[in-house]
Amino acid sequence: MRSKIRGTAERPRLVVFRSNRGIEAQLVDDTAGRTLAAASWLALKSFKGDKTEQAAEVGRLLAANARKAGIETCVFDRAGYLYHGRVKALADGAREGGLRF
Repeated sequence: MRSKIRGTAERPRLVVFRSNRGIEAQLVDDTAGRTLAAASWLALKSFKGDKTEQAAEVGRLLAANARKAGIETCVFDRAGYLYHGRVKALADGAREGGLRF
């Protein structure tokens, strides 16, 4: 799957990493090999709720960081995870924050 998805400076790749404790996401420009914006569950200050709500909040935080970097659209790379649960919540949170994909 990842070999088919490429991110550019205009439309970076939104990469998701999910662990047992939390979730992280970043916007990557594959042509330059740079991370343009990132968000992690560790950046959330005193968050209360389950991991699905945590993922949605990380998605909103990523969208805010992307807006600061001047990014409006991206390509979603779920990294082999099923589009369900926390991965879907992160995507929905990023859409709520204004990212288009």
